[in-house]
Amino acid sequence: MEGQYRKDIFAGLTVGIILKKDQRSGHITYGEVKDILTSSSYHSRGIKVRLTDGQIGRVVEVEEGE
Repeated sequence: MEGQYRKDIFAGLTVGIILKKDQRSGHITYGEVKDILTSSSYHSRGIKVRLTDGQIGRVVEVEEGE
């Protein structure tokens, strides 16, 4: 599942995000969602979130079965 729709993302969900500094390399950072930062219901590059450890990035993967 991809993280382009806000309705699919919620606090406590485990996701994979791409940090701003990792956009070129595509390195994915995994963590638990603390806050949703994108206000629109859809974003083509992924919904922007803050993880519980404070890192901010766009969701590219959502863990299935959560």
